[in-house]
Amino acid sequence: MAVNHPDIALGFEDEVWWSREAQPQMHAWSADKPVRLVEKAVPAKEPKGKAVACYGFYVPTAHLMLLRFIQGRPISAVTCAFLAWLAACFAAQGKRALFLIWDNASWHVSQTVQEWLKAHNRTAKYEGGCRLMVCRLPSKSPWLNPIEPKWVHGKRALVEPARVLPMAELMQRVCAYYQCELIDPIAQPDC
Repeated sequence: MAVNHPDIALGFEDEVWWSREAQPQMHAWSADKPVRLVEKAVPAKEPKGKAVACYGFYVPTAHLMLLRFIQGRPISAVTCAFLAWLAACFAAQGKRALFLIWDNASWHVSQTVQEWLKAHNRTAKYEGGCRLMVCRLPSKSPWLNPIEPKWVHGKRALVEPARVLPMAELMQRVCAYYQCELIDPIAQPDC
């Protein structure tokens, strides 16, 4: 449907953690001795933490990846902020609907997110804008989401074998790898 209607977009959403310590599983051939990654550790009192969470949205037909880092962890209120940002991005491109395919994470199926989606779609229908049509993947089926291999390849490409990356450099490298703009992280709401 999205292919035949230029005012409709289709994409896949997921969240991921980018660690400054953990190494992705990697395999390498070597002639003499095996290549070893150095075990890294972030100092315990590091204010930026060991990892940063990121929301991602992948549009396969355009080979487009949109990313937003977040301060803290994925929760319903942050998901709503990310969805509002996505809707604004696609409305600016002249899209009237965005088919959003994602998993059943607790912050996706929460009552807060479901109510926000209903309110947003009602407003978009009457005032104009991009409506969000959510399609859920079956439980425990990450292989159905084409953004998952994108995360794996990104983590392998960004690995730094000898040092802990500063958080700002990590976020810049992630955005450079996926060829997207680094935008200010979404803040956790005060509860």
